Amino acid sequence: MRTSTMQRNVADFGMDTISLAGPLEAKLAAVKATGFGQIMLAARDIVGHPEGIAAAVHAVRSSGLRVTGFQVLRDFEGLSGHLHSYKVDIAKQMILMARDLGAPVLLACSSTSSHATADADAIARDLRKLALLALPHGIRVAFEGLSWGRHINEVHQAWAAVQQADCPNLGLAVDSYHQFATSTPLSALEDVDPDKIYLVQLSDFMWQETRTVQERIDTARHFRVFPGEGVHSQALAELVRTLDGMGYQGDYSFEVFNDDYQQLPLPYVAQRAWNSALWLAEGVLQRAVPLPGHSRLQQALV
Repeated sequence: MRTSTMQRNVADFGMDTISLAGPLEAKLAAVKATGFGQIMLAARDIVGHPEGIAAAVHAVRSSGLRVTGFQVLRDFEGLSGHLHSYKVDIAKQMILMARDLGAPVLLACSSTSSHATADADAIARDLRKLALLALPHGIRVAFEGLSWGRHINEVHQAWAAVQQADCPNLGLAVDSYHQFATSTPLSALEDVDPDKIYLVQLSDFMWQETRTVQERIDTARHFRVFPGEGVHSQALAELVRTLDGMGYQGDYSFEVFNDDYQQLPLPYVAQRAWNSALWLAEGVLQRAVPLPGHSRLQQALV
């Protein structure tokens, strides 16, 4: 029993390739060597592979890492006419790549387009269509409210859209950065069904607030840090404890866009991420997590 619990706990935390520089194979190797068992993939890792998509898929599948999910489909909901048709075509291709990679979840972010309607029925209809496109491929769609989304920019708004769409493979993505950037209280999660949370993405940043929408965007894309490295560590710990208390048993992925980390050696950045995983697992959730290449359980049994 203890062994299976430990295995599940190790699988809770993973890295996102966007935190790392270099070719896909190097990213996968660094993440694996550090001790992580899963990876969140970005489309640019796949389509940008010099040997093509098939080679990228092979690299991922032979890495030994479980794929957490695939990102990101942007600006899908709320459009009409030729814009909607265009986005449907894009979504179909994203779904096929996710399927080939063995990704169980496709991340979709709330629309920022000035052409997107605020009509809740239209948004729900589009999200339902997206989920139904993914359903035959065994893929779930995790909908995330971007903190600069045009009509949906907080987690409870995204949850309301998911509920209204009412599709079996459509759920919610919770992102700590967007939660903190909008100063959304934890009470916004009270009505969320934990079984409909398909992904939790964790990161922090170095200042207390983002005062403008542009600062929010710039911070999100360039200045995030790993959990425990920023000024919202207490809030992040409370968020993770809240999700755990709700009964969330899915994955946590570190989505850290950081220009500095893109200039540093892969093992160094991956180790910083691993330190965050240890802090969250042992310090916040008080779970046992083995060090890379070791098992504390095995050591205890020797």
